[in-house]
Amino acid sequence: MNLRLFLQKMKGGETSPDRKPFSEIAWSWLGAFFGIYLAATAGSMVGADLLSRLFLVGSFGASAVLLYGAPQADFSQPRNLLGGHILSAIIGVSVNAFLPFDMALLGALAVSLSILVMHLTRTLHPPGGATALIAVIGGTNITDMGYSFVGAPIATGAVVLLLVALLLNNLSNNPKRQYPKYWL
Repeated sequence: MNLRLFLQKMKGGETSPDRKPFSEIAWSWLGAFFGIYLAATAGSMVGADLLSRLFLVGSFGASAVLLYGAPQADFSQPRNLLGGHILSAIIGVSVNAFLPFDMALLGALAVSLSILVMHLTRTLHPPGGATALIAVIGGTNITDMGYSFVGAPIATGAVVLLLVALLLNNLSNNPKRQYPKYWL
């Protein structure tokens, strides 16, 4: 490959898009606030001790950006949100439980296998990679949960984020916020 052409690709060529209208920014803020708050407090709603049974993981922050900030993106659709997080959690827990490697190799395997599986199942959701990584590097509070990590916090939190996205994105009069574009 020609080095000059290779480096030229890195220049880009387009300008960044205009800022969204304030009404869209406000809807994004509102959705993210309620989605994350409800996901964080879901444990206390069902009587679980929030400190011992986390219902909020870092990857949900990235999901909130997609669901409430870019609801029309393919990565934001329900099958991607749910499938991406759940499949990645299963992979992360499995890699951590059954492979005797160091954390760096386990983390790399969990993320790369999650991307592979999400592509194959058409459930690519970028925060899913973080979910797989959290299952490996999350410390004993996470790793001791084993496969229950998949159900709570992952599936439970993802469903809460989805319900908020369905409600708030469709309250807007903007047709570009209609959510979802598809389920399957």
